[in-house]
Amino acid sequence: MDILFPRRVWGRTVSWRPHQGGAGGWGAGSTPLHWGCLAPAAMPTRPGSLLLQKLVSENMDTLVQIRSNFYQPEQMAVLLPRLTGSDSVLKRMTIIGEILSFRSLAQEGLREVFTSHCPFIMGPIECVKEFVTPETDIKVTLSIFELATAAGLPCDIDPALVVALSNLKADNASPEEEYKAACLLLVFVAVSLPLLAADPSSFYSIEMDGYSNNIHCLAKAIIQLSAALFTIYNKNIETHLKEFLLLASVCLLHLGQETDKLRTRNRESISLLMHLMVEESSFLTADMLESCFPYVLLRNAYREVFRESTLARLAAH
Repeated sequence: MDILFPRRVWGRTVSWRPHQGGAGGWGAGSTPLHWGCLAPAAMPTRPGSLLLQKLVSENMDTLVQIRSNFYQPEQMAVLLPRLTGSDSVLKRMTIIGEILSFRSLAQEGLREVFTSHCPFIMGPIECVKEFVTPETDIKVTLSIFELATAAGLPCDIDPALVVALSNLKADNASPEEEYKAACLLLVFVAVSLPLLAADPSSFYSIEMDGYSNNIHCLAKAIIQLSAALFTIYNKNIETHLKEFLLLASVCLLHLGQETDKLRTRNRESISLLMHLMVEESSFLTADMLESCFPYVLLRNAYREVFRESTLARLAAH
């Protein structure tokens, strides 16, 4: 059974039911899950990470050229068809986002329990977390964030993800090569987003506040992976997320010139991913998005999605 990961839980109680086979799972017949998925060991694993690294490595020359020529439509028209494995990159990133979303929901429940039963513990932790600034030493920041996440508080940088990704470093790669690969991974994801518009499951559902194929989890994966990776390489997180926003915006704007209706069937729904990423990140703002993706397009996209949802409900009745 597919699980739709909601973007928000408004005071909702999530029940844990035993799997028919005896293991834990979300209802009968579902895939068994266990609470170990909340631990750093259950973050993106080495096989999945190696696949993403392999795909980036195989397309490295093309990605470097795309990163330098994304403002030139003629060059992009030649370079984009050369990419291989774009669907695999999107699927892997969506899976990572689902894991992080599930963990976030569990942490939200933990935070509510601590706040209700141990306010004398939560108060000091929240107070210490508020004193963290961008100028704070990164080791001190990660130590405070580790304490905060243990209490269920959301943080700009996930310390467990930083540890998990640090342990996945290749033994024979230099830090410069790994940093370059991290940058090109974001480029790969950004230029692959328009492919989602052709998927019938990529329609944004007003009722579910998300997509039936869980691609709303991409926003969390992109933001949290970027924050963790560029913390490891001691680079500016905001700068790289702004670059991602610019690349993704250019590619989605070019999608508006596509004449094949099948490839653009859910263009408006995919455009909403840009807004979801800004909502997800403390490093991005609406002004940053407005500078590369006009808000009027988002407003029109929301209007079109709402109109289609209304027509679908009327047709069902």
